[in-house]
Parts: sequence; C-alpha cells; structure tokens
Amino acid sequence: MSAFRRLLRRLRASTAVLTGLVLAAGGLVGTAAAPAQAATSITIDGTSGGRTFDGVGAISGGGGNSRLLIDYPEPQRGQILDYLFKPGYGASLQILKAEIGGDTNSTSGAEPSHQHTRSDLNCDRGYEWWLMEQAKARNPNIKLYGLAWGAPGWIGGGNFWSTDMADYLVSWLGCAKQHGLSIDYLGGWNERGYNVSWYEQLRSALNSHGYGGVKIVAADSDWGVANDVNSDPAFAAAVNVIGTHYPCGYRSSQSNCSVPSAATSSGKPLWASENGSDDYNGGATAMARGINRGYIDGRMTAYLNWPVVAAITPNLPYPTMGLALASQPWSGHYAIGKNTWIMAHTSQFTAPGWHYLDSAAGYIGGNRDNGSYVSLKSTNNSDYSTVIETMDAGSAQTLNFNVTGGLSTGTVHVWSTDVNSADSADYFVHTADLTPSGGGFSLTVQPHRVYTLTTTTGQGKGTATAPAQGALSLPYGDSFDGYTTGSEAKYLMDWQGAFEVAACGGGRGGKCVRQMSPQKPITWDALSDPHALLGDVGWSNYTVSSDVLLEQPGYAELIGRANGQDYSSTGGLNAYHLRVSDTGAWSVLNSSTNGSVSTLARGTTTALGTNRWHTLALTFAGSTVTAVIDGSTVGSADDRTWAGGQIGYATGQGETAQFDNLSLTPGSGGSGGGTTGALVGVASGRCVDVPHQSQTPGTRVELWDCNGGSNQQWLDTSSGELRVYGSSCLDAAGSGTSPGTKVDIAACTGGGNQKWTLNADGTITGVQSGLCLDATGAGTANGTLLELWSCSGAGNQKWTRN
Repeated sequence: MSAFRRLLRRLRASTAVLTGLVLAAGGLVGTAAAPAQAATSITIDGTSGGRTFDGVGAISGGGGNSRLLIDYPEPQRGQILDYLFKPGYGASLQILKAEIGGDTNSTSGAEPSHQHTRSDLNCDRGYEWWLMEQAKARNPNIKLYGLAWGAPGWIGGGNFWSTDMADYLVSWLGCAKQHGLSIDYLGGWNERGYNVSWYEQLRSALNSHGYGGVKIVAADSDWGVANDVNSDPAFAAAVNVIGTHYPCGYRSSQSNCSVPSAATSSGKPLWASENGSDDYNGGATAMARGINRGYIDGRMTAYLNWPVVAAITPNLPYPTMGLALASQPWSGHYAIGKNTWIMAHTSQFTAPGWHYLDSAAGYIGGNRDNGSYVSLKSTNNSDYSTVIETMDAGSAQTLNFNVTGGLSTGTVHVWSTDVNSADSADYFVHTADLTPSGGGFSLTVQPHRVYTLTTTTGQGKGTATAPAQGALSLPYGDSFDGYTTGSEAKYLMDWQGAFEVAACGGGRGGKCVRQMSPQKPITWDALSDPHALLGDVGWSNYTVSSDVLLEQPGYAELIGRANGQDYSSTGGLNAYHLRVSDTGAWSVLNSSTNGSVSTLARGTTTALGTNRWHTLALTFAGSTVTAVIDGSTVGSADDRTWAGGQIGYATGQGETAQFDNLSLTPGSGGSGGGTTGALVGVASGRCVDVPHQSQTPGTRVELWDCNGGSNQQWLDTSSGELRVYGSSCLDAAGSGTSPGTKVDIAACTGGGNQKWTLNADGTITGVQSGLCLDATGAGTANGTLLELWSCSGAGNQKWTRN
C-alpha cells in the first residue's frame, strides 16, 4: 500500500470516528458513519463500588516461548522489549509471570532449574532472570509472579507436594533477590491441582525466611480451590489470590466468563491467571472480550495472557501465540501483533491499584452481542478510563456518558483499534479529544472496535520496525568457548533436560555444552529423553558434525532434520538420530511425533568408552542419510520420511554428556533435493498454510498470514512434489482433475495428483490435471481455501517462494 493510500485510509477512518461523536450542550454534532441503534446511557460515578484492579499481563514460561528473545541482536532486541514492557509504547505489561524452571518440557520446551541436584545452586541459569530484569528496567512498577510447571526429580523423591519443593521455591526467591528482583506473587504447581497442607507449609516457609510480603496464588488450575478456601480458615489465611486458567473457556471466544458463587463469595481477588493461547494477531477479538467480560461476569481483576511472546522456532507447539512474534534472531525479524494493542487499551490507561466502577461496567444496551464496557478510576480519585469493545456488534451504537462523583469533567481522549483491519495503522490510534459539557458527552462506536476513553495522558504507540525475514544461512558453527558457564548456547533450545555451557571434561580445555539433569524430572507433560534443538526448519541437505563425550555408560545422539514435536501425549519428535553408546553400538533412527521409533541402520564400532572425546556426523543428501563416527562412515540409509529440519543433541534419560565444536555445512540435493520455503500468494501476500498445524490427511490448505511455521514450509522435491512436515504432500483431493477440485494434504504416494510444476510466470500447475493452484473466489483474506481452477493468469493463481 502506497504512503498516499495509507494516509487516505487513516483520514477516512478518523472522519468516520469524528462523525460518530456527539457532544452535549452545543458541542460538535455529526452524523454516525452507520445507522446507530438506540442510545445507551452510562453513568461513570466516582463513588461507585468496585473491586481493586490488579493488572493485565502475560506469561513467560509454560515452555521455552521466550527462549530466542535473548539471542536477538540490538537494536531489535531492545525494540521488542520496549513493545512488551515500556510504559506508553506497546503492551505496557503490568504483570509478568515467569516459569520457575524444572529441567522438563512444559509445552514448547524446557527451562533450566536453578538446582539440578540438591547440592547444586546457580542463580544465573536460563533467561527468565534477564527477562524480569529487562521488564523492571523499563517499568519499575511491574508486578512479578513465579510459578513452577515441573521440577527436578530429586525433589521429594519425585513428589512435588513436599518440603523439598517449598524449600526449592524459597531458594528461587533467594536467587531473585540476588538479581535485585522482588517477587510479588508465587504459585504452586501449574494446572496440577493443589494440596492444602502444602500451601499452608509454603506460607509458613515464606514467612520464616523473610518473604511474608510475597502473596500466594492458588491453584493455577480451576475454581475448585475456592471450596477449600471457604471451608478451611488456615488454608484461607495462606492463600491471597484465587487464580484459575481459561475461565472463559480454553481458546474460546471469551464471550462468557462467569464463575461459581464459591469463588465470588470467598473474599479473595479472582484472577484469570492464564488465558489466551491464541495467535498473536488472531487472538485479538477473544482478548478484547475477555479482559472486559472477566470483570463484568466474574469480577476477575487480573488477566494474564499465555504467552508473552512467540520467541521459538515454528516447528514447536504453539509457534505464533503471544503478543508478538520473534522467531528469527539470526535475521532480527519480529512482528508486533494485534494482541499487543488490545492489551494496551487497558494497560496504558490504568495501573494496579485503580478501582473498577461497577456503575459503569456492563453490556451495551444490556445485550452481550452489542459489546461491553468497563470503567476504572485512578488512585487520585479524579482520573478515569473506560474501555469499550464491540467485537460482535452488527451496527454503530451511540453511548451517552454522564460523569459524576468527583471524577474529572475535563478533556476525554479517545483511542481506538479496528480489530478487523489488517493495516497496523488502524491499531491504537488517538482519534479525538472531547470536551464534556455539564459532565456529559456522547460517542458513537463502530462494530469490531476497541475504544478507550480516558482523562489521562502519556499514552503512545511505538514506531520501531523490524528487518525482513531471512534464513539462518550455512555454514554455521559454534565452539561454545565464548559463553558464561551456566548459560545457554546461542539458538540452542532445550526440549527436555538442561543443556548448558560448562567447562569441558576429558582433558579438554575451554567450554562445552553439557546435559546437566542427572535424573528423571517431575514432569508436566509426556516424558522424553533429554534433547535440545538448533537451527532453521528450512534446512534440508547438510552435514552436521559435533564432538561428543559420554560421562557414564549409556548413549548420546546427534539429531538432524528435526521438525514437528508432540508436547502432550508422546513427547515425540519428527527427526533422524545417530545414536552411539559407550560399547560402540550405533544406530540410525527415525522417530515421529506419534512416539514410534524405527531403526534404519545399525552396527558396532570401536567402543567409545567414557570420558573420551569422539566425533559424530550425519549427512543428508536427498533421501540418503549417512552416519560417520570418528571420520569413518559406519552406515547409511535411504529414507524419504523427513525432508528437512533442525539439528540437535540428545542423551539417555538421566545421563549427563558433553558436546563440543558444532559444525554445519551445506550439502547437495541428492536424489530428493529441492528448495524449502513458503509459497506466498501474489494477490494476497499470504502464505499457503495447513490450518492449525494439522497433520491429518485430508486437511484443506488455505491462505494465512506468513509466520514461518512448519505448516507453511513447502519442499519442492526433484520428483515434483510439494512436501510439508517431511512426509505429507500437497494433493489434488480424490485425484480430481476438474475445476473446483479441493487441494489438501495427504501421505506422499508418488501419484500424479501430488506432482506439481512451478512455472516461470509464478503459476503452479497440477501435473495430472493441468489446472492451476488457485485462491478460491480470488479471495485474499485469512482462511481463503485453495483449489484447482482453469489457468487465467490472475494474481490469485500466482505464487512466489520466500
């Protein structure tokens, strides 16, 4: 869109808003942009009762969703942090909830423990300390909240609800103190119920160690905890806040956020202590409803979005969820989502400690479909802000406001976001300033908008922009010598276990990566062997090499072409593995997310022993996988299951091992080589996408915002296939050859209905049908389905590689 067209669009949007404003007593009068429904009267009364507002915020944890953020170069890293935490700039988070690492996967990766063993303590591990420090540096008033998803297996002999765990949390608070951080809230075990006596024990432990000011949130699960709070005075005394997850429904529209009477009558603050789990753009409408309706329906006074940022590679679960996308530290690319600006409509105009005004909280015209509004007053008892959402409204609506009860009758500043717009210029716009007369003013609100009306100032919208996306180029290598002991190597992301930089063993100087977790953890999700991944999901043909040292009898692995992961049921990984043991036994394995592992080749070489260094290598050339140990080729296999993906390290469960001198070099295509990347519609600018990362055969492909996800990465093989996830092919459904044939994914069969020609003019034609890959109805919106159609040369039939 040209600069002139963007300006014209913004002028039109501003005009539409201004013509919808009607000021009382002879003020500006205009005609609404669309016919308005009957006016709704709202009294903003400063003497009204209402609960204390605790804040809106987000969660770093429940997986390594923030992992890659620390690896971003400046200035991009600082820009992202500003968008998240800097007041008056972006999301302006008021609460940051951070995972207390436990060396175990907790959705999209694992976070390291500050105590791998009972005798081990290192307060500098991981990136959560850094992230909390960065948040505090930008907003000293931000509230910090710690919660565990899992824990090292030494705790309580595997029992989370133990004295060990209470002491573990106390030691974590001590680490926070070392970093100059004061933790405001502490939880128990994420989504794993609660133990009444343990929470009472935790309260006692906190008090006795000087942490009496830390408030306990229970139980980060469901509302059932309220019954015990009401019936057990000792438990009630231990718990400060009742926090529940997804109180408006998991990944729902968040239209209804009612809570049981036991919770509302408990006398405790009620929080949506985890909500969201939605795409950084696609979750905006649900968030807009939920922040408001959580209070209207359930008197919830805090809303925490999971997660804060999608700083993970796109082959991991939930790769685009959060307030922003930051998955390419190597290119510096990031994207700020609509979710950021929806949160800003509350966070930039309020602060924890403000009070809701119940007289000015409800549904427009008493009808949920019209939208909702909440009002809050400042601690100065004069300023106020009203947040309005009209996500489901069918037409414009006029709201007549009357301000009373000692609140300011000064200028009202109007900010708005058009949630349906794909143009970021329509997000978080200061649209008008109103001057009430006699305490009254009117506003006509349009559908699918969020508005904030406020007497406060100081709000703003960040202007930093990111560079373009780009692949992590090969060759790539890392000696690991330049890192601080206890840190994580650049781009290396733990999935299970804890891979961190340590002094090398085996008589070698310098630093190495060591798997540090010596026992099975207390898990949150399915248990798998410790492993960590690195790199670009678009890598296909390459050689990965690394030195390996086994510290005890067992095995270690070099991983290649790793793509999809399953976090909940199997802990499985789509990948190839070279596994070597101390005895010299080796095997080339093929693993998948369904938990299956097959052996492609195996044999025995000279015993590796322990505490001795050896070099492993895997080469991928088309369908050929070659394994090398100490410079000698020990075996190879022909397998077409996985066409591309990352590299990684792994060990057996409870085994510690070391890795050094990582090297990746590009290779040739072999018999199945090709280019992996996105297919971008010329007319739409959107990518060919498998919805919701589904791997179910028969899933129809569609257009969606390009996000680098593995469900948007297509390998064009030398045999004419367009492969996704390595083993699924773009498919003309039912081998159809007529216009209108659906295009889906299916297991690769080599059939003509799965062969495609990428033409010089940008069209993609089916070899069997001769028809063009087509965006149905010349659609350009997210969700537009693809089909086969007679070739016309139109833009909806032209594609570029990215």
